[in-house]
Amino acid sequence: MRRKPSWALFAATILASNVFTGAAWAQNNPTASQLIDQLKLNGAPTDETRGIKPLGPDSNAPAPAPSANLTVDFSTGSADLTPDAMSTLDQLGQALSSPQLAADKFKIAGHTDTVGDAGINQTLSEQRAAAVKSYLESKFNIPDARLQAVGLGETDLLVPTPPQTPNQANRRVQIINLGP
Repeated sequence: MRRKPSWALFAATILASNVFTGAAWAQNNPTASQLIDQLKLNGAPTDETRGIKPLGPDSNAPAPAPSANLTVDFSTGSADLTPDAMSTLDQLGQALSSPQLAADKFKIAGHTDTVGDAGINQTLSEQRAAAVKSYLESKFNIPDARLQAVGLGETDLLVPTPPQTPNQANRRVQIINLGP
């Protein structure tokens, strides 16, 4: 007799398949084609719209810029890229070099969790964002003018956590499409 699957098993299967966002993205970074889909501008202004941009859910606010969160591994307490980080950034570099994204500029925002001193986390996030930018420029010949590196430290947590609480989802690099 076959047993019916439990809801817990069903939920675990859905999370494992990476259907939901949040913690699930930390396990598997997107491929270059997935990044292209996440980062391309939808409904970009044309001559017919005279620069009118689509609005977000709040009719007074513009739609959010396309972005992607990536888990980029660094050596502990440093901005040195690990081999896993380079593999992740190779997918990003391919996406940013694609014809679909080649005309756009991007912000590379480094984030940390709340473990450690906030000032050190801020500096570390700036160094890590700069390391990502440098890697993309050198390996994929992406012009400096297309990439802007900023460090946000622990100021823009993906998952709100109290001070001194480790959370892998907060240790991330966010890529934001700034448009042409």
